[in-house]
Amino acid sequence: MAGEDADASSGGNITKRKKTRAKPPPSRSSASGPKVPDVKPPAPPSQAPPLSVTDESMRTAVTELIATNNRLRRAIKNRDAEIASLKAEVENLKKDLVEADMLGKQQAEDLLTVKQEMEQAKKQQMLRRGSSARRLTQRKHHPLNPEASMVDPSDGTVRKGHMGRMASLATADILEALPIIETDILAETFVELYKDPTASVDYLASDSFALDILRLCEKAKHVFEAESRCLYLESPTFVFGDTHGNLEDLHFFSDNIWRLGMNLHPGRFLFLGDYVDRGLSSLEVVTYLIALKILFPHKVFMLRGNHETRDVNGWEEHYGDRSFIAQCKSRFGEDRGEEVWEELNQVFDRLPLAAVIDHEIFCIHGGIPRPLPGSAPGASRLDMICRVPPVSGINPPYDHEEEHLRQLASECIWSDPAGEDQEESGELGPDGYGDSPRGGGTICFGNLAIDDFLREHKLSYIMRAHEAHSYGVSLSKGARCFTVFSTSKDHNQGSRAICGCVLVDFDRMEVITRSPHYRNQYVHRRDSVSLAALPPNELEAREKVGLITEVPSEDSDEYDDYDDMYDDGYDEYGYEDYYEQNGEEGAEGGGYEEGQPPPEQSADGAGAGGPAAAEA
Repeated sequence: MAGEDADASSGGNITKRKKTRAKPPPSRSSASGPKVPDVKPPAPPSQAPPLSVTDESMRTAVTELIATNNRLRRAIKNRDAEIASLKAEVENLKKDLVEADMLGKQQAEDLLTVKQEMEQAKKQQMLRRGSSARRLTQRKHHPLNPEASMVDPSDGTVRKGHMGRMASLATADILEALPIIETDILAETFVELYKDPTASVDYLASDSFALDILRLCEKAKHVFEAESRCLYLESPTFVFGDTHGNLEDLHFFSDNIWRLGMNLHPGRFLFLGDYVDRGLSSLEVVTYLIALKILFPHKVFMLRGNHETRDVNGWEEHYGDRSFIAQCKSRFGEDRGEEVWEELNQVFDRLPLAAVIDHEIFCIHGGIPRPLPGSAPGASRLDMICRVPPVSGINPPYDHEEEHLRQLASECIWSDPAGEDQEESGELGPDGYGDSPRGGGTICFGNLAIDDFLREHKLSYIMRAHEAHSYGVSLSKGARCFTVFSTSKDHNQGSRAICGCVLVDFDRMEVITRSPHYRNQYVHRRDSVSLAALPPNELEAREKVGLITEVPSEDSDEYDDYDDMYDDGYDEYGYEDYYEQNGEEGAEGGGYEEGQPPPEQSADGAGAGGPAAAEA
């Protein structure tokens, strides 16, 4: 096809191909058949139109993305502005610090200048005084030279100086030589709390208070368990009797004896037991004393009383809402209250039983025990007291307690001096002991028993608690037996009853009693004028923790009936009824031994020693 096509010339012309039209295909026909019509080929598909955003949801999404993008851009711009502002503030603060530093240096220089000027003026004043003193010395001679000489005990050197100055140095040396005493924060908190219990009424009724009591008991158990069952103390020692949940009287002693704190007092403090029951502040009284014991273990000593046993302080049927277990449950609820009650009783199980002051005075809650038959040769009753297990339930006992030692411990906390009528009627045995009017197998001791005990141990006096007296302290048995009672309430002693304690100070004993006119600022009767302005919820809260009492006047018949119910319940619940209902033989066979009240309460109200056996 050389003639049809043209080659590209050197001038860059493009070769063009000649276009020819295609011939149509021949029609399909046959000689014999019908003629088939021509079929046009299908038209080529047309190109699809371009896509357009018509869907409403897509438009909304795009709009939201654009709006979000704009918000983010604005937020970034705002953040950048804040960062710039903070940087500027930091720079300003740096400038202020530099200026303050310069100002401080300038003030320091000014103070130094003023100090130098003052020292210079002082020197000039001293020079002027010196010249005046020299002139005065020339006129008058002082025969006394106010100098002191001190000998250093380590090397024997002598220091001389002005008397006042030397005294100050000696005091400083003594204070520096004193040992540093680490205090228990929890116990310190309890002691501070009871200085003003009205400020912590909500806490005293809270579960937090219950948990703190449990923690306090864990600390106290180790302290008491490590002590001997019979303590040997030196005077001066203050001896206290029953307190029975009476926070008011305990405040009287703290306000007048250790007002500045026990750590600043030279004496020791011995409590003879019965810290709970009767008074409505049993929890406060016992935890306050336990906290003092933890803080000052060599100054505070607590003995066990008959109310520090489960049979007595758990006797809710007899003491009602004044029983210790009822107070615990009322304060903290059934479960938590019983837990607190049990934990405190485990502390009671570890309390010592007796103490001896200056090898002269035997101190105990109840009285002197009888000699133990079959005891080791040469072993005194004080030796046998020391053999009582450091953890003893007594009433009821633990399985590990030996019966003769449990009997000894029971007599220590339950016995009483015999009355004069018992001494004269011959009711006492040849050893000077007899049955106590309390019942329950408890014993009493007469003059002959006291003579024998004091002679055996080379002692002079017996100091005990366990019996209420309206004058706080009483003497009996030829002034050889002191009975100390440190609560003035809840024992049917009248409105003018007082509480007391005894100070044993080497060769003398001094009785300290509370005047019936003394009034504290915490515990009040509901009809007191000082409570008139308090709202009802505050009155209810204070009453719940024992700071408000509902006890009627002690001079009224209602008060006498009240105390008769709790103090003279022998005829109503005691052993006479018990014997009538169960018989003498049944009472004796009720599972208790002489000197120990029955361990459990019977359904008719008798048992556990009877109310008469648990009175003091």
